[in-house]
Amino acid sequence: MARIPHVASFLLFLTKISVGQREVTIQKGPLFRAEGYPVSIGCNVTGHQGPSEQQFQWSVYLPRAPDQEIQIISTVDTAFSYAVYAQRVRSRDIYVERVQGNSVLLHISKLQAKDSGEYECHTPNTDDRYYGSYSAKTTLIVIPVTLSATMSPHCLSKEEGEPLELTCEATKATVQHTHLSVAWNLMQDGESPPIKIISLSRDFILMPGPSYAERFVAGDVRLDKQGAATFRLSIESLQPSDQGQLFCEAAEWIQDPDGTWTSITKQQTDQTALRVQPAVRDFQVNITSKSKFTEGQPLELECLVVGSGQDPQLQGVWFFNGVEMACIDADGVLSLKNDYKERASQGQLQVSKLNPKAFSLKIFSVGPEDEGTYRCAVAEMTRARMSSWQVLQRKQSPDSYMHLQKPAARNVVMSTQNKQQAVWEGEALTLLCKADGDKSLLSVGWWHIPQDQAQPAFLAGMDQDGIAQLGASYGKPSKRGHTRLEKMDWATFLLEVTSTIITDSGTYECRVSERTRNQARELSWTQRVSVTVRSLASSLQVSLMSRRPQVKWTDTFDLSCIVEAGYSDLQVPLSVTWRFQPAGSQAFHQLIHITYNGTIEWGEFPSQFQKKTKVSQSLFRSQLLIHDATEEEAGVYQCKVDVYDRNSLHTNGPARASATSHPLRIVITLPESKLKVNSSSQVQELSINSNTVVECSILSQTTGNLHLAIVWYFSSISSNASWLKILGMDQTHVVKYGDEFRTPRRKQKFHIEKVSHDMFQLHILTVEDSDQGRYRCAVQEWLLSANGTGYKLGEELSGLTELKLRPTGSKVRVSKVYLADNATEHGEVAIHCRLESSGSSASLFSVMWYRAREHSGSEMLVHLQHDGLLEYGEEGLRRRLHCYRSSPTDFVLKLHRVEMEDAGTYWCRMAEWQLHGTPSKWVNQASEGSQHLVLMVLPSEPTFPSRICSSASFIYFLFICPFVVLLLLLASTLCLYWKARTLSALRRTSQKEKALWVDFKGAGDRPNNGRAEEEEDS
Repeated sequence: MARIPHVASFLLFLTKISVGQREVTIQKGPLFRAEGYPVSIGCNVTGHQGPSEQQFQWSVYLPRAPDQEIQIISTVDTAFSYAVYAQRVRSRDIYVERVQGNSVLLHISKLQAKDSGEYECHTPNTDDRYYGSYSAKTTLIVIPVTLSATMSPHCLSKEEGEPLELTCEATKATVQHTHLSVAWNLMQDGESPPIKIISLSRDFILMPGPSYAERFVAGDVRLDKQGAATFRLSIESLQPSDQGQLFCEAAEWIQDPDGTWTSITKQQTDQTALRVQPAVRDFQVNITSKSKFTEGQPLELECLVVGSGQDPQLQGVWFFNGVEMACIDADGVLSLKNDYKERASQGQLQVSKLNPKAFSLKIFSVGPEDEGTYRCAVAEMTRARMSSWQVLQRKQSPDSYMHLQKPAARNVVMSTQNKQQAVWEGEALTLLCKADGDKSLLSVGWWHIPQDQAQPAFLAGMDQDGIAQLGASYGKPSKRGHTRLEKMDWATFLLEVTSTIITDSGTYECRVSERTRNQARELSWTQRVSVTVRSLASSLQVSLMSRRPQVKWTDTFDLSCIVEAGYSDLQVPLSVTWRFQPAGSQAFHQLIHITYNGTIEWGEFPSQFQKKTKVSQSLFRSQLLIHDATEEEAGVYQCKVDVYDRNSLHTNGPARASATSHPLRIVITLPESKLKVNSSSQVQELSINSNTVVECSILSQTTGNLHLAIVWYFSSISSNASWLKILGMDQTHVVKYGDEFRTPRRKQKFHIEKVSHDMFQLHILTVEDSDQGRYRCAVQEWLLSANGTGYKLGEELSGLTELKLRPTGSKVRVSKVYLADNATEHGEVAIHCRLESSGSSASLFSVMWYRAREHSGSEMLVHLQHDGLLEYGEEGLRRRLHCYRSSPTDFVLKLHRVEMEDAGTYWCRMAEWQLHGTPSKWVNQASEGSQHLVLMVLPSEPTFPSRICSSASFIYFLFICPFVVLLLLLASTLCLYWKARTLSALRRTSQKEKALWVDFKGAGDRPNNGRAEEEEDS
């Protein structure tokens, strides 16, 4: 046994097999082994030629002479050993074991301290040439034995059932890293090897011996390590088989360089003699019957042992009418007599050991042949030497006579499991059918009679052997779920429909049947019960409510969908669908769907709900909590509830019932605006070409997350001038200029600045004459929703700020505006605007022409700038309008191709420009508007071509008349052609008739000829 680890370790060297190059390998060192204990060193050769069986020579190099080879043993030369090893080789203390033809093991049975050294394995050459390695070396170090195992010897005498504790001391002082294993063994008289009780391996794993495995699992046998070197064996309850010599064995293990663990030392303690006295206790044996002795019914007899010790080893024997039937020995082995083997193989009889003190005899169907006297005998056994059983004492029970009884009539009771004859749709329906009377083998059949029908349908049945059968329409899973049949005891049967439907209402019938071995016909008993399946939709109601149907902007509101049903205690699965109809829409959109398994599915409309909605749901209540309410959430809400049965959690079946709540309208109210703007008016008198600032001060604002929009307006100093938008900054801080202020020059002059949250300024650079007038600002409060939509909450106008220029001495005077001629449609007209004087030579003038038509506002037509450039109000006017300066004081606006739409009021505005500043730039010194001139456009006189073109009937006549004349000519031509052809045909016919008369004249009388000629002449 000790050589097995060495052989296994050595075989690891046999994995390299090559051809052509010899290689000798030896077990990897250093190898540490204990003095006085064996060692095995493996060596093998591969890649050799020649014979398969190679020869090996072992030598050693001792530490005192490391260069001197000392030959130990050879497989080919008996005289190879030096004298120092010759005697040990002859006594087989040192020998070589051949494992294979190319591998060997060197064995040293008992190491000595001088055996330490470097061992060489050499293989003589059997090849044609030298190629490869022919030897290998390893180091062996012999260490002293430090392991000790001690136990004080005892001679103990114990009684069965008493506990036992023995302690063993195991120590070691090896310098190398080693592990320790401890085993407790039992040496019984005449037995070898010893019986292993329990051990602690080198890896600290407890391993019981085969004979003690069950007792170890039960906690009866234990091995505990106490401290570093103390190992205690504990046996809670001694048995007679524990008798013998007990000792402790310790082993020391070391791990070699190749990873294998090797036992290097073993020590055994002195033996402790243990004698276990078996306990003998008096006991009594009785027979009890678990059922009545009725024909066709099962019979079970129990043989009970009263008294005796704890967990005794008992043997039981059954007798019938004094003849042995069966025996169960102390090992639990059953033996039946010939008459009863056949009945047991057919399942009619069973003999068993119920517990250590009870034996059972069961006859499944009693007949007349089983009537008689029953008795059992019990013997208490103990295991003697050589594993044989010895009887300690034997007892018999009193005789028990069994008299056969005839089966009696039975009563059957049928009911639902919860005593309720009405269930909800989808709920499980459980029916119980219970028979009374003596215990027997019964069969059952279940039938269903639907409402308004008389023909019963077979549901399920179970025969006496417990084989179930399902009806054709109930055997497969459907909307009603599975049908389950169960036999709860010998007389109680259960039928369950796991998920009912409406059609399961009706009358259910239970039919219990009994048949014995000696009865020709079957006895049966029937009972019925009515069951109603109520629809889930019949009591389902859904209501929708909110504590705040009117919600202020940015507030939070909640919606509660409450489900009321008569089956609230059933905990049926529910799914809730929230729908939303926005204000102004006629259709509902799915907002969110919460399935019965808790999955939330958002609808596609509207998307902002996902960011501000919190969903919570309990069994019969679903709630939406919507934060930061805006106009997008205003509208009508509705919730729909779908009810499923509990079977749908596994089958994904359709909803059993649905209900929709009444619509609930949520109104979002805007907060009241508290905006106030400074309404005081002021006047600023400035020098021309200077800069100024117009302020817009906000006195109060509405609290909350609001945004402001500012718009600046301007009105010239004329009395009837309208307000023009200069520029504005909207609620998103985007600046936009008005239509009249979009030119680059105007954008450079005006710009807006936000000084603080309640102060805005309009900056006007290089003030000139055209900038004189009234200014004011309009402030708007805006609410912005999550998607960026704005709602105007309020608007306030500021007071007027009037800008005036200090007099500069220059003043423009427009003397008059007049027409050069009347305006006629499709003609030309010139409008003149004249100055009183041409001004100074340093001045330049510009003119702007305006027009106002009925039902529309005024518009700028063209601007002749001081530098001569023309700027048109609309690009389309460039082809019809022309503005020029005809003289130093006369400016002309000429309209080409006048149309009726050109009628209206025209006026001009003149401005004087001079150079100012350093560097100098042209500045508007003064300006003045002319009086308004009303232009009336006269319709033009129609000409002959125009009259012709304006008459639709005449145009139609010109187009249609040629076609009519052409058709008449064509018809006349066809008519003449037809007449010509007719005359031609008649002439040819006449000629043929003349020719015929000539022929007749030649064949007849002359008078006739004369008459014919007369006729011809005529």
